[in-house]
Amino acid sequence: MHREESEDIKQRAPGKVLLEAVCNHLNLVEGDYFGLEFPDHKKIMVWLDLLKPIMKQIRRPKHVVVKFVVKFFPPDHAQLQEELTRYLFALQVKQDLVQGRLTCNDTSAALLISHIVQSEIGDFDETIDCEHLAKNKYISQQETLEDKIMEFHRNHIGQTPAESDFQLLEIARRLEMYGIRLHPAKDREGTKINLAVANTGILVFQGHTKINAFNWAKVRKLSFKRKRFLIKLRPDVNNSFQDTLEFLMASRDFCKSFWKICVEHHAFFRLFEEPKPKPKPVLFTRGSSFRFSGRTQKQVLDYVKEGGHKKVQFERKHSKIRSIRSLTTQPSEQHSEVPKQSCSFTFGDDADSPAVQSCRQGKELKASTEDVGQRRSPSLKKSPKEGGKVDGAVMVTMEEEEEVVKDRTQQNRSQSQQPSTAGSLTGSPHLSELSINSQGAPVVANMSLSPNLSPDAKQSSPLISPLLNDPSYIRTDDEEEVRRKRFPTDKAYFIAKEVSTTERTYLKDLEVITSWFQSTVSKDDYMPETLKNFLFSNFEPLHKFHTTFLKEIEQRLALWEGRSNAHIKGDYQRIGDVMLKNIQSMKQLTVHLRKHNEVLMELENGIKNSRKLETLCRDFELQKVCYLPLNTFLLRPLHRLMHYKQIMERLCKHYPPNHVDFRDSRAALAEISEMVVQLHGSMIKMENFQKLHELKKDLIGIDNLAIPGREFIRLGSLSKLSGKGLQQRMFFLFNDVLLYTSRGLTASNQFKVHGQLPLYGMTIEESEEEWGVPHCLTLRGQHQSIIVAASTRTEMDKWTEDIQMAIDLAEKSSGPTPELLASSPPDNKSPDETTVDQESEDDLSASRTSLERQSPHRGNTTVHVCWHRNTSVSMIDFSIAVENQLSGNLLRKFKNSNGWQKLWVVFTNFCMFFYKSHQDNHPLASLPLLGYSLTIPSESENIHKDYVFKLHFKSHVYYFRAESEYTFERWMEVIRSATSSASRTRVLSHKESHVY
Repeated sequence: MHREESEDIKQRAPGKVLLEAVCNHLNLVEGDYFGLEFPDHKKIMVWLDLLKPIMKQIRRPKHVVVKFVVKFFPPDHAQLQEELTRYLFALQVKQDLVQGRLTCNDTSAALLISHIVQSEIGDFDETIDCEHLAKNKYISQQETLEDKIMEFHRNHIGQTPAESDFQLLEIARRLEMYGIRLHPAKDREGTKINLAVANTGILVFQGHTKINAFNWAKVRKLSFKRKRFLIKLRPDVNNSFQDTLEFLMASRDFCKSFWKICVEHHAFFRLFEEPKPKPKPVLFTRGSSFRFSGRTQKQVLDYVKEGGHKKVQFERKHSKIRSIRSLTTQPSEQHSEVPKQSCSFTFGDDADSPAVQSCRQGKELKASTEDVGQRRSPSLKKSPKEGGKVDGAVMVTMEEEEEVVKDRTQQNRSQSQQPSTAGSLTGSPHLSELSINSQGAPVVANMSLSPNLSPDAKQSSPLISPLLNDPSYIRTDDEEEVRRKRFPTDKAYFIAKEVSTTERTYLKDLEVITSWFQSTVSKDDYMPETLKNFLFSNFEPLHKFHTTFLKEIEQRLALWEGRSNAHIKGDYQRIGDVMLKNIQSMKQLTVHLRKHNEVLMELENGIKNSRKLETLCRDFELQKVCYLPLNTFLLRPLHRLMHYKQIMERLCKHYPPNHVDFRDSRAALAEISEMVVQLHGSMIKMENFQKLHELKKDLIGIDNLAIPGREFIRLGSLSKLSGKGLQQRMFFLFNDVLLYTSRGLTASNQFKVHGQLPLYGMTIEESEEEWGVPHCLTLRGQHQSIIVAASTRTEMDKWTEDIQMAIDLAEKSSGPTPELLASSPPDNKSPDETTVDQESEDDLSASRTSLERQSPHRGNTTVHVCWHRNTSVSMIDFSIAVENQLSGNLLRKFKNSNGWQKLWVVFTNFCMFFYKSHQDNHPLASLPLLGYSLTIPSESENIHKDYVFKLHFKSHVYYFRAESEYTFERWMEVIRSATSSASRTRVLSHKESHVY
């Protein structure tokens, strides 16, 4: 079946209009990596200039073929966020193999082809493989490699087309000729060479062997003069090379063409934003006015992170495998993982390029596209590794009304592939010949698109589901006013109510251990009996006591509110007596609280020594009820003591000395303060121990993170400057070492350690002027130096302060620490050196197995939020977050909605968790607040309600409404602690002692 789509483009439209038309037709979000290429009047292949009119560039378009191909190859394909983009890159690799442009040894070629075959015909079948390889030639002399191809293909069972694309790019990116286009030239001695440009800089080849590289960090200026291409280098410390290098090319046009693509590569990979146009000279022009046009790579990454686009389904023409991506969501900023499901995709039959278009002369500039009907697979293959189900689900953050909470049971149901019910799509990325004529107004083609079932497709959030949006669940303004007038207005009442609401949450947190975790552990004998008895014997008495405590608090509130038969004013409008009685009883539980440090250590040791127990705990953390890391719940009893102390401080501050409740309240404060002082040192040690073990789960390539004496200080996202340009990295600062990691698109969502810098002997200095990068720091260690850039000046100051403090601590210690991270090989490359990973052929063949080895991992931890929001948090921030926890009912309103929706909200760990009611066992959604701004709505926002605060981050806006002035102030206070970091001086003076 042939179907044609057309778009009319104005006669003098610039090249950008044509490229955008192609990308829009393909529904391609990351189209900035691609370009349109065509032969000019001298048969030199050039890129379509996006700023110049098309008709000035293609003068005789009747027989000109315009190709839509990959233009910018990023250093790491993990930076490509969309499955469609990775698919098009995979097709480019396939095309380069066919054309002989991507050269490699036989082993790499066979491995590449095996992944292509897996994506096209599915799992290995010897007969089908032989037939397919006979009909399709991917490389010259393919016959000699067929046995090796099939041997590799046999190992890819269960791998989806999307995974095959990912693995294909993983192998291809390590090859020397990946993304390389050779431009013939001669050096000063007249030796024939080839020049090329890449994301790292300008490369020099002799034949197909790279003999030199000039990284962007070393290049000061690029220019051309007639046939001469000139590279001006930054002065070297040793003056060991020439300041200006000169290469001779075949003609001025060849030279200018290569210069232009160099300018574009430098701008795309090195600049933060599109360069501004130069002012036009009044009289004379000198030099070329050419400049890069379009978004830089950083802008593309930011745009996709913000989720400022709509996901669509696509189909694969070459793939006989039919599958639809399961309806699950990704972390809040839309960084997707390697998909376990992929969408079928229709694509052109021509292997010459991902999309080929020819241009014809006429009266109208028209871009026509043609879809080729796809072959249907008679059966659907199911991946063995996708068949199993795991109890529980990963809850994902809520960002705007359309964003979703991942229900674990639904997630696991959708893990097995399902046949596609969608018909062929007109938005498929097969482009036929593109005719260029000369007139006509813009006419947008009608493209019927399938429902939103893309890799990152979203379902409606439970927060706006029919159940929660039922009118019966939305409190009207009249009801709220009546309720407000009926209940007490005394501040002491709302303080007492805070005890009740937070106690409900605390009791639920205890039940995670005493009920849910105990039930899970009792099903198997993976946990030793001694550990089981030790753990639960220390938590069950706490649960029993606080169940009774909560009943007493709620009974007192019922009397206070007049919901009981007793209405004697003054006798029941107080809470100090109840608090004093229960805090005195609580002192008998100190024997259990003192053992919690030991309980935490014993559990972590048990996990370390038993793979089965590790798996059991990891699977339990993926259940909806375990909304925080498991070991965090073990710290809750000690944290709760601090909350009682804070509440009693507020109550004593509110009461005058002659108040009937003042004496009991002051006595209760003295009792709880004594308990806090006794257990404070133990709690500080537990918090650091817990944080080290939590971080260990987020990191790959590290064995011994949690060692005695190591203290966590700060984690966060910074950009590391190397020969590849600025690349986002996750940094982890401890009191002895600084780690930097990257987040790959793997099923585990973990961060891979790339390098470590011991702090002993390190110096830190600002280097914005030296490198021309805002908020830039140079960290000079004894063996290596790195250059990093923060997202803002504030972030840079935080890192500078903490790193300098850590360096001072390291200097005061006994001396340099040995290499503690045994699994993490040191990275001794300087910032100016190319940092392309090297890998042997044997390693290449094993690259895909890492997906199967990695365990599932929750993707909304603090580490991942910092990655997506490009921010950081310190241990001090975590300590403040522990003190600033709150629960209660809030009314919530979206930016574009009318009604207010009542929700039970728990604030902890820098995050708001939303429940339908306080009785629910698990949250429906979460909203991490790191990076958010907290303000009061302005008059122009037309809220016109009391006690309303506003949370906003980029395009995401939420309004929340509290029931009283006191609760409004409390929510503002605790949320502000998450949205703005306190100074180190203030916090250290606030705490009696600290881990630092």
